[in-house]
Amino acid sequence: MKIITQPFRLMTIYLVLLRYGLGEFLPLPFYLKPLRLLRFINPWYWFSYKHMARGKRIRLALITLGPIFVKFGQVLSTRKDLLPLDIALELAQLQDQVPPFPAKQAKAIIEKAFGKTTDELFAQFEIASFASASMAQIHLATLHSGEEVVVKVLRPGIKKRIEGDIALLYTLAKLTKTYASFGERLRPTEVVDEFSDILSCEQDLMHEAANASQLRRNFENSDLLYVPKIFWDYCRPNVMVMEKISGIQISDVDALRAQETDMKKLAERGVEIFFTQVFRDSFFHADMHPGNIFVSREHPSDPKYVGVDFGIMGTLTDFDKRYLAENLLAFFNRDYHRVATLHVESGWVPRDTRPDQFESAIRAVCEPIFEKPIKDISFGRLLMSLFKTAGRFNMPVQPQLMLLQKTLLNVEGLGRQLYPDLDLWTTAKPFLENWMKDQIGPRAILCKMFENKSQWLEMLPELPGLVHRFLEKDQAPTMIAPAPKVESTKVKPAWVAVALVLLGVSVGAVVPQITPSIATWFAGTGALTLLVGFI
Repeated sequence: MKIITQPFRLMTIYLVLLRYGLGEFLPLPFYLKPLRLLRFINPWYWFSYKHMARGKRIRLALITLGPIFVKFGQVLSTRKDLLPLDIALELAQLQDQVPPFPAKQAKAIIEKAFGKTTDELFAQFEIASFASASMAQIHLATLHSGEEVVVKVLRPGIKKRIEGDIALLYTLAKLTKTYASFGERLRPTEVVDEFSDILSCEQDLMHEAANASQLRRNFENSDLLYVPKIFWDYCRPNVMVMEKISGIQISDVDALRAQETDMKKLAERGVEIFFTQVFRDSFFHADMHPGNIFVSREHPSDPKYVGVDFGIMGTLTDFDKRYLAENLLAFFNRDYHRVATLHVESGWVPRDTRPDQFESAIRAVCEPIFEKPIKDISFGRLLMSLFKTAGRFNMPVQPQLMLLQKTLLNVEGLGRQLYPDLDLWTTAKPFLENWMKDQIGPRAILCKMFENKSQWLEMLPELPGLVHRFLEKDQAPTMIAPAPKVESTKVKPAWVAVALVLLGVSVGAVVPQITPSIATWFAGTGALTLLVGFI
């Protein structure tokens, strides 16, 4: 059924764009050129919105086409360095000014979800919506306990509409993969898979509530970011109740300056929050447009962020984190050979790629940029140039990094709006260097061993038997040798190492009062002995 309706959806998209006078944005292959004749039978061609500014026409068209298109506009809205200013300013309204659905309908959804009236649920409930976005809208309320909250209500019929558009994207992805010369490299089906998973999570407000709770724990007592409290008794898949926050929307630069906010520190802290979420927690807010970010009114000289809307969160594997950090540091140090080598090692480019050629191509992109003053460098433009270069070497798209790339572009775009001289690289480099130090070397190994000390302790009682069986097996005669060779029964250094490591872990776990340095000495000596044993 979806396959049957897809041509009609494509036709609808085309007619909506024509309706808003956006036909110039529709490059068509020659065999579809006749479709342009449809504009003459389209009433909106004669009574179109051409008198409106182009930015407004684009915004209204995206709203008409639905939530997926609105989200696309939200992403673009943060990149004033990549878009004409008039279009970027119009698209910024998509962040929290999407037309709301009827308030009575929102009230009915809430009452059906809980089986109670809004008067029974809340001491006060404002029927008029406070804000409205692509997936849901917000109403203000007060609990009977006196706490002020916001009630988020999922748009009715949103799931069916998104499913139709996702099915269309899958069809287009398969066509791209089959017929486009670059189809395999783009991995369009995998990209749509990732996008579909993201939207599925965003349609379940219980999932968003869980994301908010996790992020709140990650930044508990933090001076960087405040995450509102979730009221779990008032959460359902299509309704979520969260603590009401007070702050200045980050896009309201005039209000921030009026209260004498330290804009430089605010911009740098935004970068720090992003890298902390990615590399420390591997759990990051991936929908960081200005409608979702506020600044606390308290302590403007020491500004603190307040986040909302946690429907889209990103994660990275340890493998991707490690290679990503090393790549970024290599870029910052202009070590293009290391960048090329890392791309080959990680499998981000084909294994048969010559690192020297890839290095030369990357240098050609980066050197002209690095010669500019740091304030004139756009990380977003650098990424785009690198993507083009990667295409020459058949570098496949990494779907798991899509959210990260999008969020990094948003972070830089927001930072430059707050503080145009933001030095993204100098701000990020010390963080990445410290993170790498914590991940590599003896200290990192010992920390990971102590994190898993409970597992080591479970294995400890079995250690003597394992050692005995291993030594017996090691000294047993082989079937090939005519006579068994007598070997020394001296315990090998490797097993001394294992014993010392386990002893260090055991001492640290069983006798927590002991100084950490003693337990660390045992484990460190064990690791050194292990190395000697293998050498």
